[in-house]
Amino acid sequence: MSKRVTVFVRSCLAIAIVMMTGSLVDQARAGDPRIEFELTDEPGAWFRNAAGPVAGFASLAVATPGTEVRFTGKSNTVHTRTSLIFPTGAINMPFDTAPRKGSDEVVLHTPGLYVFTCKIHPYMFGAVIVDNPGTPGLDLGESITLVNGITVPTSSDLATRLLRTFFIATHQANWEDYSSSTPWHITYPSVDVRITGGAVANLDAVLSARYGNDLPKEALFNPTTAAVGEVWVDTQFEKTAGKSKPGTATAVSGQTWKPTRKVALPQINMNNPHNMWTDRNQNLIYQTQWFDSKLTVFNRTTGQFLNNISVGESPSHVMTRVDTDQLHVALNGSPNNDSVVELAPLANGVQRRINIGAGNPHAHWMGHDGKLMLTPNAFTANSTQYNFANNRIDAIRQTGNLPIATGMTPDSKKAYVASLLDSTITVIDTAAQLPIGTINLLANYNAITGAISGPVGALPIQTPVSPNGKSMVTANTLTGTITIIDPTTDTVVGMLGCDPGCHGVQYGAKAPSVENPNGGYYAYVSSKFSNSLIVVDPDPNGDGILTDARIAGRILLTAIGTTATDDAITGNRGMGGQGILTIPVVYNGWVQNLPQSWKDQLAPSHLNPIP
Repeated sequence: MSKRVTVFVRSCLAIAIVMMTGSLVDQARAGDPRIEFELTDEPGAWFRNAAGPVAGFASLAVATPGTEVRFTGKSNTVHTRTSLIFPTGAINMPFDTAPRKGSDEVVLHTPGLYVFTCKIHPYMFGAVIVDNPGTPGLDLGESITLVNGITVPTSSDLATRLLRTFFIATHQANWEDYSSSTPWHITYPSVDVRITGGAVANLDAVLSARYGNDLPKEALFNPTTAAVGEVWVDTQFEKTAGKSKPGTATAVSGQTWKPTRKVALPQINMNNPHNMWTDRNQNLIYQTQWFDSKLTVFNRTTGQFLNNISVGESPSHVMTRVDTDQLHVALNGSPNNDSVVELAPLANGVQRRINIGAGNPHAHWMGHDGKLMLTPNAFTANSTQYNFANNRIDAIRQTGNLPIATGMTPDSKKAYVASLLDSTITVIDTAAQLPIGTINLLANYNAITGAISGPVGALPIQTPVSPNGKSMVTANTLTGTITIIDPTTDTVVGMLGCDPGCHGVQYGAKAPSVENPNGGYYAYVSSKFSNSLIVVDPDPNGDGILTDARIAGRILLTAIGTTATDDAITGNRGMGGQGILTIPVVYNGWVQNLPQSWKDQLAPSHLNPIP
């Protein structure tokens, strides 16, 4: 029996996977020099190995040098096929394609670890280990190179942390389920791997030793101070009976902290709902379908379906313009320059496509007076500042690698662009139309040893500024951390723990209390690979000092007996937390346009966030 077959069988026994004799799924072992990954809309198995799971993982394959990897499409939208990680100096690397639904191929020659992703949906992963049968252990390579050019030994903390993320993201059983009282157990393949210097180590043992396993979950608890209104979370991976596609929008009461409604919209097979916004009267929910081409509209209070509008490939984020109540939708899958769509108020038809000078924007932000829009252009490592006053581009400025989300101070004088792959935030002076600084979220992290000497955030995503401009909260998906930033000094002043796949952030109004008569704000944080919503109080006593920022609550996003639903929940309960919408919207520019019934529930400081 060959060395690789022996290792494979041992791994199967170690994680209790039963397979029939002779049904090994490594195509290379069976003499087929091709691996096929089907790109899907299915949570976890976004890159599905067509031959079946390897060691229990649907997105993992093992091959010999010279194997062709073929990517085919079984998704409702376009994707790239991009080499996120590859052996340093590997032939045919880096590999990248334009967004498409068709097929692409690449031949892998160099032994080592290859991880592929989609630059539009960058938590989609497929991995191939190209193994030299003449060496002990499955070859991960001497070192790996990331798509941004960083090279680290395969024995480094960064390399193993990325591997851990792959095994969590691609295996639903590894997601952190807060509805279970059992510890959080992460299953890794118990295989020997060859790493830096030819050392051979057991993958399961290394990852478990470095990051722990059977970890106790944080306690669920409600904030002691109520919020004004409600919080909507896109539980993007939740499965329901009447749909073949995943995703619900979940409403949570800010008074009881219980889920009150789940909207699945089975009549349109709503597909991976990613981000939301609302109209001026707070009556409608505008919902993007990120793995599709539609913007959906439903009634906020009843969940009634109202409209499904074709806007373009992979609509990611939507926001309204404060002065006109028009909608602006970023088309993350469109490589064309006109990749922001403008719709009439109440989503009554597409009015125009806006030229932003670049394609593939993700999470844009709109200015407080309706004059500015800032887009993070994921593929071109830059950001567009668009001026609605004269309908032109003010500037396109360089950012880090794969800019993914933006934020803006309440006076629109400063903007922030989080770049996923560089773990940086670019600070932009919007009046001068120039970058004025960079916040390095990895300044306190040693990529080789894993030593952490202060607040750290790796792979940042959403990063809004509070409505009063006194704090900025950033969700960091690789480190599972929440960084607290002071936007007056643009310095990282704190770090809180988060869940796996830490992703979405949005601010909402906190009710006035004895501790803080002005109310203040909560920042709500969602995570892709857990079913809890974290409530952060960045400034509990309202003194503007952020060193006492704390987690004020942790809310379970699964349905309870009183939760209204339009479809039966069947799987991934409460999972896939991504976009967040707070009702009422209390950012400067929006809060002034609220109906009086909502204004009456807010403190004077909420209504005038920057007096």
